[in-house]
Amino acid sequence: MHLFVSQRLLLSTVLTILLAITSGCSEQREKSKVSEVLTVFGNVDIREVQLAFQDAGRILNLGVDEGTSVRQGQVVAEIDPARYQLEARRFAGEVAAQSQVLDRLRQGSRPQEVAIARAGVMAAKANLKDAEILLSRKQSLLLTNRISQQEVDSAQARVQTALAALKSAEEGVSLAVEGPRKEDVAAAEASLNALQASKELAEKRLADTKLLAPSDGIIRNRILEPGAMVSSGTPVLTLSLTNPLWVRAYIGEPDLGKIQEGMRVELRTDTHRNKVYKGWVGFISSTAEFTPKTVESTELRTKLVYRARIIACDPQRELRLGMPVTVTINVTKDASSVKDYTTCGQP
Repeated sequence: MHLFVSQRLLLSTVLTILLAITSGCSEQREKSKVSEVLTVFGNVDIREVQLAFQDAGRILNLGVDEGTSVRQGQVVAEIDPARYQLEARRFAGEVAAQSQVLDRLRQGSRPQEVAIARAGVMAAKANLKDAEILLSRKQSLLLTNRISQQEVDSAQARVQTALAALKSAEEGVSLAVEGPRKEDVAAAEASLNALQASKELAEKRLADTKLLAPSDGIIRNRILEPGAMVSSGTPVLTLSLTNPLWVRAYIGEPDLGKIQEGMRVELRTDTHRNKVYKGWVGFISSTAEFTPKTVESTELRTKLVYRARIIACDPQRELRLGMPVTVTINVTKDASSVKDYTTCGQP
C-alpha cells in the first residue's frame, strides 16, 4: 500500500515538473516571438521635378533660392508678361467686336430698316407709273409722225428698268422682314467661338508667365538668374519633393513573407541616434532586383532583394534627402496592427 502511494506521488511530481518545463518553454517562445524584429537599411528617397516655363520670355523675377521650402501653388519665378498682356487685350477686343456682330444678326432688321425698304418700293412704283405715262405719250406722237421710233423704244426701255427696280425693292422688303440667314448667324457664332478660344489661350499663356510649385518641396538648384532668356521647357529651378517623405529600403527574399504593406516601422539615423521616427510600409515591389551599391547592408551585395517604400513621419523636417536610414519592423505583432495609414497623425 505504501509502495503504491509512493509511486503515485512520484508520478505526480514528474508530471508537475514536465508541465512547468513545457509552460516555461512556451512562454519563452512567445517572448522571443513578440520581440522578433526585422532590420533593413535604406536612404531617404530623392524625387525631383525640373521646373520650367511653358512659353519663352525673359526672366523677370526669381522669388526663391537654393534651400528654400515652398508650398504647392507658390509663385517661384516669373517671366516678363508685357507681350502676353497685349496679346490677351487684342483678343479681348476682337471677341467684343464679334459679339456685337452676332447680336446684330440675331436681332434682325430694325423697324426703321423695314420702313426704308417699303419706302423704296413706293418710290419704284412711282417711277414705273411715270415711265408708263411717258411711253403712252410717245406712242401717241408716233402715230402722227411727230417723233421717231427711237424715242418710243427709249420710253419702253425706261418702263422695263422701272419694273426691274420695283421688283428689286419688293425683294428688299422681304429680306428686311425675314432678317439674316441662319447660315450667316451660324458663321458669326463659329467666328465668335474661335476668337473666344484664342482669348482664353492668351489668358492662359499670360497666367503661365508665373511659375508655380507643383507640390511641397525644397528648391535644390537655381539654374538660371533674372534677365536670362528662356525658351519653352528650359529648366529654371530644381524642386525636391518632400511630401510625402519616402525611404527606399530593400528586403531580402527570406524575410519577404514577414512583412505586409501597412505595417508600422521605426526609423533611426546616424545624425539623431537617440530619436525614433515613426512610419509605415507603403509599398513592396513585386519583382526582385540586386541590392544597389548605395545601400549599407551587412549582407552580400549580390543577393536578390525586393524594393520597399517606407512612408516616414518627419514633422520637424530633420530627415534630409539621401540620408542613410535604419528601419526596424516588429514582424510578430498582431495582424490587427497592420493598417493602411495615410497620414502621420495616425496613432
